[in-house]
Amino acid sequence: MKVAIIGLGAMGKNHYRILKELEEAVTIVGLCDTVALYGYNEPCFVEVGDMLDNTKPEAVVIATPTFLHKDMALQCISRGIHIFIEKPAAATVEDAKIIQKAAQAKDVRSCIGHVERFNPVVQALQNELKNREIYTISITRVGPFPPRIADVGVLTDLSVHDIDLMRFITDREIKNQAIFKSQKIHNHHEDNAVLNFELDDNIVANILTNWLTPFKKRVIEVACKQVYLEADLITQNLTEYSGYSKHNSYVVRDCHIKKDEPLLKEMEAFVHYVETGAIGSLASIEDSIITLEVATQV
Repeated sequence: MKVAIIGLGAMGKNHYRILKELEEAVTIVGLCDTVALYGYNEPCFVEVGDMLDNTKPEAVVIATPTFLHKDMALQCISRGIHIFIEKPAAATVEDAKIIQKAAQAKDVRSCIGHVERFNPVVQALQNELKNREIYTISITRVGPFPPRIADVGVLTDLSVHDIDLMRFITDREIKNQAIFKSQKIHNHHEDNAVLNFELDDNIVANILTNWLTPFKKRVIEVACKQVYLEADLITQNLTEYSGYSKHNSYVVRDCHIKKDEPLLKEMEAFVHYVETGAIGSLASIEDSIITLEVATQV
């Protein structure tokens, strides 16, 4: 499959590395960035239209800043090229809906890069939750401020991961929400937020996210009937706590996880999706619209 990449920043370089590992299934035919690229064997362009018309990819990975997603996606869709857009789908709900409508009209396969869906510990957590009654889900995603982020705040950059994960893991929709945010160190956007939710089936959830913590922490905690599960997205460790007693004792079980690189699994799923039409665990534009509606309507 002939694939091109638009945007060779930090995430674009990650996609390039992963796609090179999939050389039996994928050929990178072009790269595009506003800054002239050097050191690559593939043809490099600074104009998207030039790259698309000259290299004629079957699929494109869009890893530009969020405010450029709509324009990049529409240029691909108009040429009938399948698209993978790094999260979120667009800067606004309205722009995401425009992309969705255009893709449907041209029968273009599209998905959004919510890579945490492919974290092995998330998949293991889903398996452990099968047939269990969920009481609460709590997600923490904090860390230091990333200077590379200039166009969005912590809600659009970070919380979209976890709003999507919350729905993906529980397979429940949002009934009610309350979001609180503040701006402490960022010049233009919020950098600290707490999100509270009521999901279907009386599940309550919360997300804590900020750019104010000197270390990275990515943890999902789920309280269920009879067990409490804690998943570390960074170490890919899953721990189950159960057997509570009146003597304050409990049983701890370290669940077996076959560790892997989430982005590799996500790109494999994208290739399969383009070839077969089976979206699997990939996030759809509809998923991203739901997430954006939460993150931007504060």
